[in-house]
Amino acid sequence: MLQQTRVAVVVERYHEILRRFPSLRSLATSRESEVLAAWSGLGYYRRARSLRSAARVVVKAHKGKVPSQLEQLKALPGIGDYTAAAIASIAFGKPHAVVDGNVRRVLARITGKPVSAGSAWKQAQALLSPGRPGDFNQAMMELGATVCLPAPKCDACPVRALCPSKGSRARATREKQARRVSLRMLLPVRRKSVYLVRRPSSAGIMPLMWELPAAKKISGETIFSLKHSITNTNYSIVVFLAEKAPAASRGRWIACARLAELPLTGLARKILRRAGFLENQSLKRNFRNAGTR
Repeated sequence: MLQQTRVAVVVERYHEILRRFPSLRSLATSRESEVLAAWSGLGYYRRARSLRSAARVVVKAHKGKVPSQLEQLKALPGIGDYTAAAIASIAFGKPHAVVDGNVRRVLARITGKPVSAGSAWKQAQALLSPGRPGDFNQAMMELGATVCLPAPKCDACPVRALCPSKGSRARATREKQARRVSLRMLLPVRRKSVYLVRRPSSAGIMPLMWELPAAKKISGETIFSLKHSITNTNYSIVVFLAEKAPAASRGRWIACARLAELPLTGLARKILRRAGFLENQSLKRNFRNAGTR
């Protein structure tokens, strides 16, 4: 869950998913739609599919026990060098260094020179404490996530005396400037049901996830606007209330009581929560008339 997602976003959802899937076997025997519904809002939905697939492999090929060896971990769906090293070192005490963006930034500063992706792993492995590899890896990641930031807090750094750059190198790599995109979305409401469309299985991102239809022709009432970010794109969304499904759209009317069970895109979940259709909230005043027809 922490691959490309901040800890603050993950913490609450992590506990929710543990409650929903308390064991590897329960995850392995679940339906894909159940896992996607639990994952809704975290993005990068391929990770959820890989998580379920990996659980099935572990149950079938490893008798339900997560393997401890690096190469066996990397053979599991969705697990690459970073995640395999993290699991091996933190869960099993294996001497494998972990490198993420935060660690790479720390390495660039304590060496005083740019660090390539390839050399970062070698440098991290050379620094690794073989006696406590898991603690060392977590300390490096935490240092980069909380102190050795792009705008560093050098005064609070526990290894400031060892750092030749003193924060002068703000980034190990240049960050891309975020794109800004404006969208208009429809929120069709009828008899306490919401009209949603499903992304095709061939979609490049978020295949088979449910979302609100785009507002091509505006005929409804503007009810609110919000912001949403996906990777390097910042969206400004205006949401319009509608009583009918948009023409030529291939969607379905979904009862509000079932919304929490569906694999929703993060944006759809955010809009529906804001509108009061999730978490058993009462309908807001804007929808009172439309929702009782």
